[in-house]
Amino acid sequence: MQMSGMEARAPASCASKSYAYKASLIGSAHRFELTEEGLSWHIGGRSGLWVYGEISAIRLSYRPVSMQQHRFRADVSHADGGRIAILSTSWQTAALMAPQDYGYRDFIVELHGRMAKAGSQAVLTAGLGRVTYAAALALLACLAVAMAGLFIRALMIGEFAGMLFIVGFAALFTWQVGGFIRRNQPRTYRFDALPEDLLP
Repeated sequence: MQMSGMEARAPASCASKSYAYKASLIGSAHRFELTEEGLSWHIGGRSGLWVYGEISAIRLSYRPVSMQQHRFRADVSHADGGRIAILSTSWQTAALMAPQDYGYRDFIVELHGRMAKAGSQAVLTAGLGRVTYAAALALLACLAVAMAGLFIRALMIGEFAGMLFIVGFAALFTWQVGGFIRRNQPRTYRFDALPEDLLP
């Protein structure tokens, strides 16, 4: 039987209200659902329901790992001090961490929409904490100085193979780490303007 347009769109609408991922190979999945009352969550043997107005903060960030470079994270905090993490990837096998880009994005966007509708006063931040970000920049500056010193030394002794290696390594490092630093710049955002670079 051919479905009408409204019926065909129903599964996508339902999918945007729930989300699950496995944080590790062992243990059950972390399950979340957006209900009329609030954010319902089930993590291991714990569960709870956070009313949208009681969610005090959300931090979105870009968190690549060796097995999955395209990985995002949302840290959701409650007024009583609790915090839960929602990741955009899920462990499938010992060698596979699968992305769940569309499910994650839909869920996070829907969560923000429901919080805004509830009149939430939550603090919305993006990227790393300012202290962590400053430490990362300082470390990158030290590495840049060290790489420049090695390059100059290789140039002075005529070690052209070493120079090419340093240039290649610096380019690869900049390509991989540069995206992490750029995406995770500390900033705030609004419910109606989520940071696109921190969503799949």
